[in-house]
Amino acid sequence: MEAKTVTPLPASVKPGVVTGAALVDLLDHAKENGYAIPAVNVVTSCSINGCLEAAKKNGGPMIIQFSRGGGQFFAGKAADNTDDAACIAGCVAGALHVRKVAALYGVPVILHTDHCMRSWLPWFDGLLDANEEYFEKNGEPLFSSHMLDLSEEPLEENIATCVEYLTRMSKVNLLLEMELGVTGGEEDGVDNSDVDSSKLYTQPEEVYEVYKALKAVPNGKFTVAAAFGNVHGVYAPGNVELTPVILHNTQKYISEKEPDVGDKPVSFVFHGGSGSSREDIRYAIEAGTIKMNIDTDTQWSFWDGIRAYEAKNRDYLQAQIGNPEGETKPNKKYYDPRMSLRSGEESMAKRLGEAMEDLNCINVI
Repeated sequence: MEAKTVTPLPASVKPGVVTGAALVDLLDHAKENGYAIPAVNVVTSCSINGCLEAAKKNGGPMIIQFSRGGGQFFAGKAADNTDDAACIAGCVAGALHVRKVAALYGVPVILHTDHCMRSWLPWFDGLLDANEEYFEKNGEPLFSSHMLDLSEEPLEENIATCVEYLTRMSKVNLLLEMELGVTGGEEDGVDNSDVDSSKLYTQPEEVYEVYKALKAVPNGKFTVAAAFGNVHGVYAPGNVELTPVILHNTQKYISEKEPDVGDKPVSFVFHGGSGSSREDIRYAIEAGTIKMNIDTDTQWSFWDGIRAYEAKNRDYLQAQIGNPEGETKPNKKYYDPRMSLRSGEESMAKRLGEAMEDLNCINVI
């Protein structure tokens, strides 16, 4: 993709969490300027820090998202999770934390939640309750957007449930991300390792049915995670066959059906971005992809930073007292958790910078 001058951000898009019209303006800016925004599943304030640091250093927006399991981890694994209470509370607490610190980094941030299948709807409902309560007090939702993943269900049921929820969400300016086709592999409780390979590829006609139905919802804002061979995780070369031309064909198909919607009417989401080639990523962006999930690679990079710290300082991490400098020398400054965790943050931020380069998301704000 040829380098080009990025247009100024819309005036509505300011540092901190963006919602409603400002969110749509930011996503439109990404589509118009040929970049996509990385979306990272976070589980602690440290992984949040890694995301925000990468965004600040590289001059791009960031999507910080929570999974159901990530929310529970944020609340603490010993917390009572009856009726998804900890999953909900952890996501809400994480969102409030991001809201408090995001503006300090000088970048726009999208707050999102990841896959939600039908059996997890109580978690989703609890998040919507929290958004509605926040909206009543602040005039905007707590989160920017949420994802429903009903891709394993018949298309009609998937669409009907998405319409039902988007109708509710639109009243508090929340955007809905929906999934069509199935993202293979396994991620945080969503296991599609054995799915029929035909379900990994969405057809333009299916996306058009979704587009028509969701477009009809008053004030409805939505994105589509259309499968084009995507797989969660990282696999050996040749084991995953991405076909982003599906996204190009879909835009063309809908543009021909709806002449007044431009050449990229749909805002696409790229799931399973870890391990994908720059060529596939940028070809998907050319088709209107404005968000790419990157979880597996950021998990590894965070761990790799901790691993490297331990390897470098191993002789100082075997006891509280005693190291190569002397038997009575203290090691507190080495085993202070902030030291290894900071190394994880730095490593994660570096890997996210590489992802932002792949996504053309450098110096776009």
